[in-house]
Amino acid sequence: MRSFLLLATMMLSLSGCAFNSIFINYPSQIAPVKAQLNSATPQNAAKIVADEISGADGLLYAQEAGRSAQIAGDFTSSKQYYQQAVAAYSAFDDKAKVSLSDAGATASSLFLNDNVIPYRGPGYERIMLHQYQALNYLFAGDPQGALVEVRRSNELQSQEQARYQKSNKSVQAMANGTIDAEMNKLGKAAGSTTSSFLNAYSYYTTGMLHEILGEPNDAFIDYRKAAQISPNNPYLQKDLVRLAKELSMPQYDEFKKRWGDAVEPTKDQGQMIIMLERGFVPEKQSFTVPFTIEGNWQTASLATYYPNRQPVRQGQIQGLGTVLKTAPIADIDALAITALKEELPAALVRQAARIYAKAEMAQSVESETKKRRNQTDYASIAMQIFNVVTEQADRRSWLTLPEQAQIARSYVKPGSYSLMLDNNPADPIEVKSGRTTLVWIIDTGNYTRFYSIII
Repeated sequence: MRSFLLLATMMLSLSGCAFNSIFINYPSQIAPVKAQLNSATPQNAAKIVADEISGADGLLYAQEAGRSAQIAGDFTSSKQYYQQAVAAYSAFDDKAKVSLSDAGATASSLFLNDNVIPYRGPGYERIMLHQYQALNYLFAGDPQGALVEVRRSNELQSQEQARYQKSNKSVQAMANGTIDAEMNKLGKAAGSTTSSFLNAYSYYTTGMLHEILGEPNDAFIDYRKAAQISPNNPYLQKDLVRLAKELSMPQYDEFKKRWGDAVEPTKDQGQMIIMLERGFVPEKQSFTVPFTIEGNWQTASLATYYPNRQPVRQGQIQGLGTVLKTAPIADIDALAITALKEELPAALVRQAARIYAKAEMAQSVESETKKRRNQTDYASIAMQIFNVVTEQADRRSWLTLPEQAQIARSYVKPGSYSLMLDNNPADPIEVKSGRTTLVWIIDTGNYTRFYSIII
C-alpha cells in the first residue's frame, strides 16, 4: 500500500485549483459564472472566480474574472483582472528553464492527469486578452493605452504563427492513424478556420482604432489582414475601398471593381460602428477508451469538440430608420476547436507516457501483493480504481469568450437614437457630427447589454 499512499499524499499536496480539476471538470466549475452572466445580476459573476486567481490555474481564472467584469460593464475591475492574466503570461515567458514546481506538476500529470499542469492558455486566448484589454482602455477614455494593447495583440499573432510553423514539423513527424482521424474530425468541426492564432476580429479592432485616431495607413494594413482571414465580410470590403480611395492606393481600382465604389460620409454625418458578440464558446468534451494491460484496467481520456455547431443568428439593428444587419468577422468557437487540433499531438504524447506510468505502477503493486500468500489483492484493486477515477481529460479553456463576433458600420445624421437588437429592449445611443460612436453589444442569450462611447 506504500505506493498508493504516496500517490494520495501527492494528490493532497496539489493546489486547490489543480485538485478540483482532477475530479470536477472545468466546464462544471464555470457553469455558475456563465449562469450569472446570463442573468440580471452579472456583477456577481467575477466574484465567483476571483478567489481562485492565486492558484495553479490563476491565469485562466483571471481571464474569466476579467471577461465577467467586462460583460457587467465594470471596465476598471476588468482591467485589473486582465493585468493579472498578462503578468501570469509574462511569468511563463520569463522562465529560462522549467522550475521545480512545473517539473513536479508535469511528473504528477503522469500519474494523475493533465489538469495538474498549471494552465497556460493557447495563443488565441492570449491575443484576445490584449484585444479586450484595449477595449477596457478605450471605454475608460484612454485611446492611446488601447493602441498599445492592440499592437501587442498584432505582435502576438505574428509570434504565434512563427511558433506554429516551427512546431508543425514535430506534428507531422508524430502523425499516425489515431492522430489523423481526430485531427480530421476537429478540422471538419472548425469549418474554414485553418489556424487558431489568426483572428480577424482582433485585426479589425486594431484597424478601427488606428482609423479613429487618425492613422489611416495603419488602419488599411490591419483591415487587409482582417479581410484575408474573413474575405466575405461586406463591411471590411467597404472599408478597404474607402481607405484605398482616400489614400490614393494602387489597389483602389481593383477593390472598386470587386466590391463597388466607396461609401463616404457627408460633412454633417456621424459614424456608427457596431461590434456584436453572441453566445459563449463551446465547452470541451471528452472521450474515454477503457482497455486492459496484463489484466489491469486502464483508461485513456482526451479532450475533444463534437461537430454540432449551429449557425449563429445574424444581428439586426433597428432604430436607425432602416435595419442594419451585422456580418460575422470571427468565429471564436472555430478558433478554440483549431487550437485543440494544434495541441492534440503533444497531448497524445503525454497520454502515452501516462498510460505507461500507470501500468507500471499497477503491475508493481500487483507483484508486491502476490508475494504475500493468502492475502486479498486490495492494493491492486485500489490501484486500478485510482487509475480509472483520475484519468480525466483536460477540458480547461476560457469559457466566457463569445461564440461569434459580428460587425456593422453606418453613417447617420447626428442625434439620439434608440437602438434595438432583434426584438430586445431598446438602448439610447448618441451620434455626433464628424465623430465616431462605437457600440459594443454583448448578447449572452437571455440578456443583451449595450455599451457605447463617442470618439
